[in-house]
Amino acid sequence: MTKSKALLLSLLTASLLHAAPTHAANAVQGQEGAKPVSIFLDGRQLRPEVEPYNVNGTLLVPMRGLFEAEGARLTWDNAAKTVTAKKGDATLVYRIGEHTASLNGQALSVDVPGQIANGYTLVPLRFVSEALGGTVIWDPGSRTVTVTSAIHAETSILWGVNLRDKPDAEKGASLAMLAAGTKVHVLQEVNASWLKVQTPDNRTGYISAKPKYTDYASPSLAELQGDALIAYGKTFWGAPYVFGASPDQTKTFDCSSFVKRVFQDTLGIDLPRVSYDQAKVGKEVPVDQLRKGDLLFFTARNLPIGHVAIYAGDNQILHTYSKELGVHMEAFDGQWKKRFVTARRVF
Repeated sequence: MTKSKALLLSLLTASLLHAAPTHAANAVQGQEGAKPVSIFLDGRQLRPEVEPYNVNGTLLVPMRGLFEAEGARLTWDNAAKTVTAKKGDATLVYRIGEHTASLNGQALSVDVPGQIANGYTLVPLRFVSEALGGTVIWDPGSRTVTVTSAIHAETSILWGVNLRDKPDAEKGASLAMLAAGTKVHVLQEVNASWLKVQTPDNRTGYISAKPKYTDYASPSLAELQGDALIAYGKTFWGAPYVFGASPDQTKTFDCSSFVKRVFQDTLGIDLPRVSYDQAKVGKEVPVDQLRKGDLLFFTARNLPIGHVAIYAGDNQILHTYSKELGVHMEAFDGQWKKRFVTARRVF
């Protein structure tokens, strides 16, 4: 083989490797020595875990960081390599490697498909941002991408609440007071107590997840809060039962003072003092649809409703009625099934 033929074959092979999607992760990031690409979203600089991949002029960036920064809630199916992102009334479904995606059931073309490389799942920046309602501007001079997202403020503030810089009432500084009626977009359920939110003027911070402050609700948050209720209630394990115990102390409890204290301390929900009145709060739920944190009411002391317990999941109830046992947990069966009256959901 002549030197010219060998050189031609080498160039052809390099060209094919560069064009193949499976090798796109190894594509040149830009001209050697060029300034790195900067990405700004709503005035904030994004700092991806890895440098964006430039594939034929399309920037691929780590999936999770981009979707969360865009204010979308993310679900990842690892087996199918499919991501589902929800923001406002938009639902984007995309399988990594495909040239099409679905936006609210309508097919969209993906010019440069996403890929998995070096442990990161990468998606095209412009495609994702525009599919979620944002606008994207590329400045080649400064090598800067500016993304302006569409903010879907779906959650209403019900009670004035502080927007904080950390999910911590003691350590986090207040950025602003959000008045009742303000709309925000929930970016993340941090835990049972805190939501990460974005305001219409693009401020990001943390607010209390307690039900009195917003109308935000989701199955995942309800599960977190149910777990928190049960965990807190268990901290009083064995506390003595005293009928008529004051709800202003935690050394002794009766059934309703225990429930009142747990809900107040954990979720800021102020329940009535006695079980009969507690049974009027919230909404009734069928016994076959119980979730953690639901209240169960029973006949007792010849009263139509004289006892209350907290459903703890797995057919268990957390309550107190016995001087011998104090606060404890037991199965929701036997006498409790016979004496059961109603179940109420208050969050």
